[in-house]
Amino acid sequence: MKRAAAMAFLVLASVSCGMRAPATTGSSSTLPAPAQQMAGSATPAPGSTAPPSFNAKVAKVPRDRLPYSWRPGCPVNYGDLRLITMSYWGFDNKPHTGELVVRKTVTDDIVTVFRKLYNWRWPIQQMKLVDAYKADDFASIEANNTSAFNCRQATGSTHWSKHAYGEAIDINPLVNPYITASGETAHKASKKFTKRPMRGKGVINPGDKVVKAFAQVGWEWGGYWSGAKDLQHFSKGGG
Repeated sequence: MKRAAAMAFLVLASVSCGMRAPATTGSSSTLPAPAQQMAGSATPAPGSTAPPSFNAKVAKVPRDRLPYSWRPGCPVNYGDLRLITMSYWGFDNKPHTGELVVRKTVTDDIVTVFRKLYNWRWPIQQMKLVDAYKADDFASIEANNTSAFNCRQATGSTHWSKHAYGEAIDINPLVNPYITASGETAHKASKKFTKRPMRGKGVINPGDKVVKAFAQVGWEWGGYWSGAKDLQHFSKGGG
């Protein structure tokens, strides 16, 4: 009887342990579905300690998303452009979701580089289509907006910019300004950012990991140009 009672006690104890609630764990740290990301900041779920993982979605661009930046006569048809909705790390030290339009042939390059930037928590102030500024490059720069496609001529030139082909991107342009050969810049707030190397949030320097990341996918940095330098500018194959 004593042996039977002991066995019964063990069985009851085992059942009791099995009925305990599981230990509480943190919530998933992945970004919400792309349709939900369009709201802006991609914030981790309550209780999560890790930031959301990088997320990118590539899709065709509806014509009405490019009311100002594309028009008939541009060197690339809007049907050959793609909208990338993806994560970036903000100046506020939080993850966000932004948008870029590029040529469909370079989407893998862009996703590869921006995945690295996000994982490094390298900061970007904002990432909106230049159409948010009616395709006004000056206004987009004043907002320190990172953008890509814009059917326009190259600065100080009569030929198409690489942006008109969807094969160039300007990153944090106010703190990485276009500088003339004489050392001037068109933006007052950019004047203190004309020297390199220098420290600063979202600042690009010669030979840094941002420049190297783009070089690894065949993109060149405007900061290496002779004469005028375009510190914000990366383009496929240069130019």
